Amino acid sequence: MKINASRLQSYFEAMSEIGKIGETGTCRPAHTALEKQGFEIASSWMKAAGMLTRIDNFGNLIGRLEGKNPDLSVLMMGSHLDSQPYGGRFDGVAGVLCAIEVVRTLHENRVVPERPIEVISFADEEGWRFNKGLFGSRGILGKLEEGELQRKDQDGITREQALKDFGCDITKFKESEYILGSIFCFLELHIEQGPVLDMAHKPIGVVSGISGPLWWTVKLKGMAGHAGSVPMPIRKDAMVGAAEIIVALNEIATQVPGNPTVGTVGTLNVFPASRNIIAEEVTMTVDLRDIDLDRRNRYEKQLRDKIELITKKHNLTYSISEDTKSDPRYCADWIKEIIHSECKKLQLDEIELMSGPFHDALALSYVCDYGMIFVRCKDGISHNPLEYSSYEDLALGANVLLGTVIEVLKK
Repeated sequence: MKINASRLQSYFEAMSEIGKIGETGTCRPAHTALEKQGFEIASSWMKAAGMLTRIDNFGNLIGRLEGKNPDLSVLMMGSHLDSQPYGGRFDGVAGVLCAIEVVRTLHENRVVPERPIEVISFADEEGWRFNKGLFGSRGILGKLEEGELQRKDQDGITREQALKDFGCDITKFKESEYILGSIFCFLELHIEQGPVLDMAHKPIGVVSGISGPLWWTVKLKGMAGHAGSVPMPIRKDAMVGAAEIIVALNEIATQVPGNPTVGTVGTLNVFPASRNIIAEEVTMTVDLRDIDLDRRNRYEKQLRDKIELITKKHNLTYSISEDTKSDPRYCADWIKEIIHSECKKLQLDEIELMSGPFHDALALSYVCDYGMIFVRCKDGISHNPLEYSSYEDLALGANVLLGTVIEVLKK
């Protein structure tokens, strides 16, 4: 049994037209008309695969293929269709479309699974619009945090309003939550978003685990003043403090060469943002990730200590708000063994590797076993219109996923 590679390619080509920027880029923000358009076309493919479809109150698109025993826990697959603002055609999309094609292949071959299968495009995995990701996957598990619906995007729209505009009922979240034990396992195919597979000349990888992300918003407060008249020794320059913190984060993350630790400051918001006024306030995001929790905890303390020293040095005040904090999460050995076995059947000579980026699988890992399949991407480029995975590699990944699903259904 094999997936239909040309049909899978047609899915990608059609989806890439929705929110297209330039020749190869994508901007398909969460909870928007563009994402709804993506859901509509994906839903049509789900229906062709024998699935019943719905959009829940968190904004997740869910397709369900009923099993012989509908009371059994669900085999869940999926990823997301929202994109970065300056993203590519494959991030997240690969996991949804390959899962749909797997179910369509089963359906066409008249395979009726013992347990139900669900394919989900989770809402707002990316997290850039409201500065907090994995919304839909955390939502179905009852893991949303206080104040999340009041978060605003750059246009001042709250998550609450965006969900209402999307057609969701925020008073009925409970109806969209999954009861503990109702998910048997979760499988996610994803492009690697890194260079390991490309450098090794291998199309497919088996994921060992996901690095634990720590996301902060750091706010530094100094004093505005005229850039031409305030002497350097008495300034309270929030921008200088921010610059030193950025360098400190880089030094902390790279202190042991070869470690997989990564640290990033991705955004800076400056007030009052005039070329001839000393910056009074800087708000910055900090992203620190590691597969080793003890090491990440040590580095977190080092960074907190550095921020304390730097702000004292420049007479600044500061606050740190924690937006996301998750432990590293490891894939289930029994699922990894199945994926390895399916790769061997296809003579793929796969390798095992960790995931630096987080995925919806990270949220699901707290309630069920999970496994992930990585597909090679050219030069390791992602979150960029240049992101590219070949349709041949994606078809290979989908066939590995198909074989994995068939074996998991025997459990």
